[in-house]
Amino acid sequence: MNLLIVEYASGGGYTNQKLSSSILSEGYAMLRSLIADCKASDHKVTTLLDSRLKEFNPPNQADKIFSVTSLAEFSAKLTEQAKVADAVYVIAPDSGQMLENLVQDVEDSGGTSINCSVDSIKRVSNKMKTSEALKKMGLKVPETVLLDIHETVDNIKQLTKELGYPLVFKPLDGVSCDGLSIVKDEEAIASAVKKVAHESTGKQFIAQKMIMGKTTSVSVISTGDKAVAATLNGQFVTLGSPDEESEYLGGVVPFSHSMEKEALRAAEKAVETLEGLKGYVGVDMILTDEEPVVIEINPRLTTSYVGLRRVTNFNPAETIIDATIKQKLPKNLQHRGYSFFSKVKVPLRRQIFTETYSLKNVVSPPFPIEDKKAYAIIEVTSISPEDAEAAFYRTKEGLMKLYSRGD
Repeated sequence: MNLLIVEYASGGGYTNQKLSSSILSEGYAMLRSLIADCKASDHKVTTLLDSRLKEFNPPNQADKIFSVTSLAEFSAKLTEQAKVADAVYVIAPDSGQMLENLVQDVEDSGGTSINCSVDSIKRVSNKMKTSEALKKMGLKVPETVLLDIHETVDNIKQLTKELGYPLVFKPLDGVSCDGLSIVKDEEAIASAVKKVAHESTGKQFIAQKMIMGKTTSVSVISTGDKAVAATLNGQFVTLGSPDEESEYLGGVVPFSHSMEKEALRAAEKAVETLEGLKGYVGVDMILTDEEPVVIEINPRLTTSYVGLRRVTNFNPAETIIDATIKQKLPKNLQHRGYSFFSKVKVPLRRQIFTETYSLKNVVSPPFPIEDKKAYAIIEVTSISPEDAEAAFYRTKEGLMKLYSRGD
């Protein structure tokens, strides 16, 4: 098949503004990984690349790469190439209707999308409605209150009184940890609301009772009717106060936990019940000692794919195609080893940047696009989680030694 695979951050979606190295590292890691898996199944791949990245000729197995210099050109190339491709996959945040609109553009152009349906993306992007739907299914979710961004602090105190502290404030349609704050007392409310408003264009946000447990996700493959959970994934997440940064850093795949079977079943139930979720779906959870608590649904490729593809006995890119086009799910899923992956921040060293291309296990190179820092993503697979983590830090040490050479 001739496939068009587009990732918003690296593909030119931010050509009219500064591009965050942290966001870019995740986006490019997913793009490169998905393209590699498609090539392994003998598909031909076309992609788009922000002209600021194209000049570096970064490692990428795509057969054809179009350089993008403006947002208008990004949109034009997406629809133009969607018309001639056999199928199209878009990697993008579902916040601000971004993914929803891009998939709609693909479909309006006559292209065949292998993303989740537009309607399902729209539904699950609303965290409040998703939480209510999951609760009706009988799944455990955090107690949640919908709030207005212009609500007074006194009203917020009253509306969240029954939840108790600590609370989690986050945008209604946010992605990853953007705009998220841990609110430990009423004194932090005003600054937490300000943080949400800065990170979101929406007029509403949610407050949730904070659940104590292990932060995880489940990677699910779905036909839109039936679903199979591929892996339980551990997540490395830092959750900060309103004055601190909350950030997703990486994870380990698969992740062992006493609630693993319950988590996989809950993820499958959630995806099968919420109509239109097809292909790859990520289900975020907190695992307590008693039960899995479903936090939200990601109707798109997630960064855990970087690790998933290294430990499964099937090609996950091919399963996305099979699930969406052929209504076929993988069988006899097995894991082989463990993947440990994470972002690594390095100093800005434009002169030696391309030398990272030869470093094994550097999935996303530290593109020198910001003034003082750059993020790489390193992924290592080994026979145990401990061995994988140790190998990760050896690779990180090699990367840091390279960058310690200076200019």
